[in-house]
Parts: sequence; structure tokens; C-alpha cells
Amino acid sequence: MNITLLGSTGSIGVNTLDVVRQHGERFTIHGLVAGHNIDVLCSQILEFRPSIAIVADEQTLDRLQERLNEAGLPRKQWPELGSGPRDRVQAATADEVDFVMSAIVGVAGLEATYEAIKRKKRIGLANKEVLVASGSLVMQAVHQLGTELIPVDSEHNGAHQCLRGGKRSEVTRLILTASGGPFRETPREKLWRVTPEQALNHPTWKMGKRITIDSATLMNKGFEVIEACWLFDLPPNQVDVVVHPQSSIHAMVEYNDGSILAQISATDMRMPIQYAMTYPERDRAPVPRLDWNEARTWTFSAPDFEKFRLLKLAYQAQEQGGSATCTLNAADEIAVEAFLAGRIPFPGIAQTVEETLSRQVATKPATIEEVLEIDRTSRELARQVVAEPARVTVTMEHRDSNESL
Repeated sequence: MNITLLGSTGSIGVNTLDVVRQHGERFTIHGLVAGHNIDVLCSQILEFRPSIAIVADEQTLDRLQERLNEAGLPRKQWPELGSGPRDRVQAATADEVDFVMSAIVGVAGLEATYEAIKRKKRIGLANKEVLVASGSLVMQAVHQLGTELIPVDSEHNGAHQCLRGGKRSEVTRLILTASGGPFRETPREKLWRVTPEQALNHPTWKMGKRITIDSATLMNKGFEVIEACWLFDLPPNQVDVVVHPQSSIHAMVEYNDGSILAQISATDMRMPIQYAMTYPERDRAPVPRLDWNEARTWTFSAPDFEKFRLLKLAYQAQEQGGSATCTLNAADEIAVEAFLAGRIPFPGIAQTVEETLSRQVATKPATIEEVLEIDRTSRELARQVVAEPARVTVTMEHRDSNESL
């Protein structure tokens, strides 16, 4: 099976290549699509020898060419090189490609994934923004064309597996688990003093910076609720979230007789990645199996929607429909950047997103181009919200008033 990997240098990309490495007889890398991480991409090119390699822009492309020269790879052995959105689409839709792993963080991977769906490529979906920003258009294309889309996020992948245990008409509820992040037990008022270093210290998973912060705010879980609604054709009130700090159970599906099926596996992304790549088969485990001789305790609790307001906003945006979830995602990305840069406090992320949603009029985009324009204008609006001196002063004073806590 020939694979194009969108986001090859990120955590999902690196883990995908490890699965390929373990199944060299079964998978071949056709295309590697990355952003700016030239060192990692160069090493991937040298090992997997793709036919095509794409980076973010022409400046990064120049650096990649220099790096390949330094590595001593003869030009006749170079893959076809390119940069930018058009070349990303080409890498994802080439006739030789059988499977596209969509793992670019942000809307940068949306167009290439959508075009691959239109070309009926099998999709392993690890990019939340594809469905959060454009779920209606994407799933409409999936259903009309019969494209196979397998979720890779551990929770949706787990739900996909549980749904194989019964008829779709018998499903009454989908339950997604959340670790609760590093501030699960932190009093709400103390969140004003949270530093980026503390927020990046996730207790269970190793992920990129934005996803890690989104996990700390439970925004990541909000995005997963939105994704689940689109993937499994469920209304928001049939998708629940439960805090499960051990992260051993990834998802549960409740059927109409009260039976609940749970998907349990090691907390290693190679498990859902391999499932998506080999479905409907199940290949040998790519990681050590769970040892049931070890004592273990699993706990569950309801999320605090007031403490983690972004989760509540995600439900509301999905209920509202249209472009609201696209704005939700765009505003969150800008707010997370501002928090990591020290320009707003941790609770300011939710404040920025909520204010942006209140100012941006929701519409119903009819094309991917319209979605991308909504994303652009929402980002601009979120930057304005972050830059407002009055809002920054209020939030920082709130933080200072809690210094003695």
C-alpha cells in the first residue's frame, strides 16, 4: 500500500513511520509532507526514499535542498520536491497513492485531505481541523463518493472499534474519555497563575504544543465531541465526556439494552495508527500489550464545564452549526499562541475564544475556499481581541488578585 503522510515530522507522522518501519513488506511511502522541520524531514527522506517531499514554502524548500546536499544524497536519488498548498494537494491525490494519513496540525491540511477524499483515497484522519472547521462539506463528500475515512484519534478510533460490536440503529450514546489534563484537581481560581511550562506537562500523552495546551483546557476534548458528531452522525446530546485520568479506556459505546462496549489499549498512538492502516484486519500489536497481572485502578468523573469552559463552548458551537466551529478552532489557535507567548493568562484562552465567537457572525460555507476565508477572518478577529488593552489588564489584575491563594 502506497502512503502519503501529511505532517510527517509531527508526533503522529513519526509514529506512523514507525508502524511502516515494522511492516516494511506491506507499506511504502510515496509522499512526505512537512512544514519547517528540515532536519527530521531529511532523515525521513534518507530512510524511506519517498517519490515526493513537500514543505511549507519556498524558503524552507531551499533549506531542504541544502540539507540533502550536505547529507551527500546524489540529486538523481532525490524525491520530487515542492512547497505550498498546491503541491500538498498533488502529493495527496497522486494516482499511485492508496492511503493518506492526514496529520497536519491546523487548517493547512484541510484542502489536501478534502481533495484526497474527492479522489476516493482511503483516509486516516488525525487532523481535527478537517472536521471541526468543515465537517459538513467533508462528510458530504465522504458519503456521496463512498470514501473510506478511518479516525486515528485514540477516542474516535476506539469508538470506531466499539461500533463494530452492534447495529448502528441500536446505539444510544457515545462516551469519550478525557485524562483531565494537568489541572484536573487545580482549584479554578489558581488557573490564573498557570505558566506555559506547567500547561505543557501533560500527565499521559506526548504531543505537540498546541494539542497539549488544548488538552489542558479540555478544548481538545471539545474538538473531539464535534468530530464525533460528524464521524458517527450523532447529535451533541448523544456524545458525552467522562474524565478518566488513567487513559486506558479510550471510548465507550452504549447500546439500547444498556450494554456498554469499551475499547481498551496501551496509551500509544501507534495502536490507532496501525488500526487505521490495516482495517478491517487486525495485525500484530505494534507496542507491548497490557499486562493484566499488574494491579490497576480506573476512576471516572464528570468534567467541570465551568472550570473548563472551552468544552462547553464546543458543545454550543456544534449545536449552533454552520461556521461556528470553524471560528471556535481559529480563535483557539490564536489564543493558545498568545498564552504560550505570555501575552494572556491561561483562563484568557477561553475568554478570547468566547469573545471571538460572540463577534463573528456564523454562516454556512458552501466551499472549502469559503471555510478558509472564515478561518482567516476569525483569526484576525481573535488577534484583535487578544490585543485589546482593557481585556488584558482585567485578566492580569484577576490573576494578581489571586497571588496569595
